[in-house]
Parts: sequence; C-alpha cells; structure tokens
Amino acid sequence: MDAPERGALMLVRFVAAAIIGWSLVEFSLYWIESQHYNTPMKIFPCAMKSIPALLGIVGLIKSKAIAQWVSDKLDE
Repeated sequence: MDAPERGALMLVRFVAAAIIGWSLVEFSLYWIESQHYNTPMKIFPCAMKSIPALLGIVGLIKSKAIAQWVSDKLDE
C-alpha cells in the first residue's frame, strides 16, 4: 500500500470515527435534555440521531474500498 493510499485510508477512518462520535454526542445530549425536563424520549428523533452513527460504522467497515475510490479520484 503506497503512501497516498494509506493517507486516504487514514482520512476515511478518521472521518468515520468523527461521524460516530458526533452522533453519540448528539444522542447523549438529547437523552440529557429529556431527563432534565422529565419528558419521554421519542422514537423518531432517536432514529434520526442514530443514522450518522450507522453511516460511520458502514464507513469503517468499507474503509478500504472508500479509500481506494478516494485515491483513484485524486489521481485523476
């Protein structure tokens, strides 16, 4: 694996991990807010806040393929 491919792989993994972290922070803030105001957590906001985490997990699973695609696009 060449240096540009390793750099693209590191970039893809970092972005995927950042998206997962961002989603976890959003979900935890929603949970804290619902506990503070004593309101029940609704399903739709929870589902919407978990979509980026799922995309980040998929990004981590498919990171090599995405990194190869990014590296090929940058080479063009």
